[in-house]
Amino acid sequence: MKLATYKDGSRDGQLVVVSRDLSTAHYATGIAQTLQQVLDDWNFLAPQLQDLSVTLNHGKARHAFAFDPAMCMAPLPRAYQWADGSAYLNHVELVRAARQSEVPQSFYTDPLMYQGGSDDFIGPCDPVVVASEDFGIDFEAEIAVVTGDVPMGSSPEQALDGVRLLMLANDVSLRNLIPAELAKGFGFFQSKPATAFSPVAVTPDELGDAWQGGRVHLTLQSTWNGRKVGMCDAGPEMTFHFGQLIAHICKTRNVRAGSIVGSGTVSNQAVEVNGRKEWPKGYSCIAEKRAIETILDGKPSTGFMKYGDTIRIEMKGRDGQSVFGAIDQEIAPLATD
Repeated sequence: MKLATYKDGSRDGQLVVVSRDLSTAHYATGIAQTLQQVLDDWNFLAPQLQDLSVTLNHGKARHAFAFDPAMCMAPLPRAYQWADGSAYLNHVELVRAARQSEVPQSFYTDPLMYQGGSDDFIGPCDPVVVASEDFGIDFEAEIAVVTGDVPMGSSPEQALDGVRLLMLANDVSLRNLIPAELAKGFGFFQSKPATAFSPVAVTPDELGDAWQGGRVHLTLQSTWNGRKVGMCDAGPEMTFHFGQLIAHICKTRNVRAGSIVGSGTVSNQAVEVNGRKEWPKGYSCIAEKRAIETILDGKPSTGFMKYGDTIRIEMKGRDGQSVFGAIDQEIAPLATD
């Protein structure tokens, strides 16, 4: 089934069930008001939502209405936890190579992860508000999962059973703020503003055989200012699958229902063409494009995002239909009185 959260003036919005083709929706009133309620009582409430989903997909829901992504908040407008990994090691290798730095061997056995702000997510069509263009505004196209309860000490296989829903994410980064923050030795904070998520969150069964081994074997599309810059394969080059990412958290703590875990920037390796490396599948963040330019030409030539720039992130199934709907945002300045 596919679930979304509609704006209604409250902090947590109103839960709706969305049809498989994203054309219609139906309020979940009478079952649950919010998505967090469902995650807290999944075994009881999810089957009821599934019944409504079947009715909606068969065109028999009496109070269905046209689905509008612009009405969507993030599926979870605020969450108990947002932990983002860097599961595509190719991305790490490129960024490190651009600054002539070795990738520590431990990175290949122990996932990188940071804990981001989860109190203020933004909707898929909401503007990305940044106080200054000088901060180095970058998009990051990712996949994320929402968990149920996963106990401390869970194995990757056990952790994978805790995946309830999947979404897309735009994990916005302010690249020019990152170096000074990392130099303090305490990780990201100001350089990671509010994250945006796709209009709908979907249960793993909606992906069919594209959901295998804790990975989504589909193409993630990134379109910057109307130009498609990324057609990245999200599946086989994901070094750490979602079960491993969740288990990484579970080493020392319980993961509670409503936690969101991100994949990090989806990234694909280069191919050799006439003795020169090329990246035909493009990129899922500008920092990676700049790293590639530095490796090839000695310096980056692509600038970061400016006010008025747009970014669209979407993933289509093997039937050509959008799976999660599109994140479709514009970069905007902070309003001043």
